[in-house]
Amino acid sequence: MPIISISLNEEILSEIDKLKKSMGFSGRSEIIRAGIRNLISEEKQRTNLSGVIHAILMVVHDEVSEQIVTGIKHNYEDLIDTHLHSKIDGNKCMELFLLHGQADKVDVMTRDFKINRRIDHVKLVAT
Repeated sequence: MPIISISLNEEILSEIDKLKKSMGFSGRSEIIRAGIRNLISEEKQRTNLSGVIHAILMVVHDEVSEQIVTGIKHNYEDLIDTHLHSKIDGNKCMELFLLHGQADKVDVMTRDFKINRRIDHVKLVAT
């Protein structure tokens, strides 16, 4: 099996160690492999969407990133049926977007959030 090296900050290592303990993983590598498998599975599901879809897009970010979220949101106003914003913890915010439109455009919107380093978490659920 090939071996790769990655750099992780202390916060991520701490979270990995918590997962190891709470979920019963045998080691950090097992957790990282499970995370990668999950990412691959989500990506396959996302790329298999086609036609007109309904979706929920969840975005978690800090308050400093609010302008980034607003900028992306304005680019996709035609997809957004409903937008909810909630402050969830300290300086963290959660945005929920109820979307309706072409799958390829929903995909691009999701990717715009995912590739931005200032965004903490992005999750798409689509049908």
